[in-house]
Amino acid sequence: MTRQQLAMDFFDACETGKGWDVCKDWCTPNASFSAQSDAIADIDTLEAYCEWMKGLLTPVPDGHYELKAFAMDEERDTALGFAVFHGTQTGPGGPVEPTGKTVAADYVYAMRFEGDKISHMTKIWHDGISLRQLGWA
Repeated sequence: MTRQQLAMDFFDACETGKGWDVCKDWCTPNASFSAQSDAIADIDTLEAYCEWMKGLLTPVPDGHYELKAFAMDEERDTALGFAVFHGTQTGPGGPVEPTGKTVAADYVYAMRFEGDKISHMTKIWHDGISLRQLGWA
């Protein structure tokens, strides 16, 4: 299996809320995470991010991604996935009672490899727009 396919499999599992128990198969044990987004600024491990995504699907149970592009840069050991996350807050567990509002959020995963495992991921996402769309900010 190619590293691009490994990254795509991880991307899908993470975005569909499978959590770390499934996602860890594609990652180094201590894989790190970073983002310049206030909503997830305190998350610094890929394990914690995968669990955050799993939890997001409680208040936004219809959450799903629309993949726009996916590529592997072999020279830099990095895979890039660009997608739009869609969903409506109809479930409990958000920062406010269900709003019935929808989100369409552009984002990119930049996944860096060590060998055949993801060792770090950066998420590029403007969380302020998403939170306003959902009525959370």
